[in-house]
Amino acid sequence: MPPPVYAQGDVLLALLVFSGGQGVKRRPVLVVQDFGDADLLVVPVTSHYARVDTDLTLSDWKGAGLKLPSTARTEKLGTIEKSCVARKLGALLPADRARVRETLANVFQRILG
Repeated sequence: MPPPVYAQGDVLLALLVFSGGQGVKRRPVLVVQDFGDADLLVVPVTSHYARVDTDLTLSDWKGAGLKLPSTARTEKLGTIEKSCVARKLGALLPADRARVRETLANVFQRILG
């Protein structure tokens, strides 16, 4: 059975390993890209306020299926296995999706110069 396919802007609940490697927790993530294999390129979504200029406060967090006002941490790109996805919560509406794309473009501009 082929792995599920997710769209850019999908908001998922995924099992994430803590950065110290000690333990796991279910957390929302935002799909940046599904290349069609068993992995997803994602950014974490948090209920904390924006901390740096690349954190993006989501305007329509309820419409995206989130329970609390949320921020996409666009500089915290990561890869997760699709097997870690518990379920799809929703998807960003076009305005928030466009803002995330613009912010990600700025992140990569900084990286690539």
